[in-house]
Amino acid sequence: MQGAEAIDAAGLLGRMAAGSEAALREFYQAFHGRVYAFALRRLRNPADAADVLNEVMLEAWRSAARFEGRSQVLTWVLGIAHHKIIDTLRRQKSHLLDELDPEMADDDEPTAFDVLAGAQDAAQLRRCLERLSDAHRLIVHLAFFEDLAYEEIAKIADCPLGTVKTRMFHARRLLKRCLAGLNPRVVSADPEGSLPIP
Repeated sequence: MQGAEAIDAAGLLGRMAAGSEAALREFYQAFHGRVYAFALRRLRNPADAADVLNEVMLEAWRSAARFEGRSQVLTWVLGIAHHKIIDTLRRQKSHLLDELDPEMADDDEPTAFDVLAGAQDAAQLRRCLERLSDAHRLIVHLAFFEDLAYEEIAKIADCPLGTVKTRMFHARRLLKRCLAGLNPRVVSADPEGSLPIP
């Protein structure tokens, strides 16, 4: 199966815009796993995630001609997915998340990489990620599991760059506190040897 990195995704969108169903099948093969995982991580329901995946692929088919190449195709697709997820959450009458103050970000804090690297097992990390708000979990997912830069995350989340930084600041602090509670060794992690987050 082709991955999103191994194809000319923009070329597929061009062919999809011209009506190529074969291009749509290739596009689906390249992106369905990433979109489904992204939706599942936020909705926590396989059926809802599958519905979002179908809606995203339909929207990509309908909107292929409007892709202007100002971002990566993955960023564009996950942006569509983000809006479909928000629609799903609203239908489920989930509470809307408050915006955080971008001025609260502090670059001297340990990076989120430090926090995630401190987790000794996947189950422990998963428990802590589940405790984050949807907005915080979104930023962590895009930064770590999709390896996107803050600028791309801001486009997907449709919020200012400062808000992305603030959410990451709060997410890494909450994760560190949670992981420290489950595993005291996390507290002593050395932030000086960390890798910067994109």
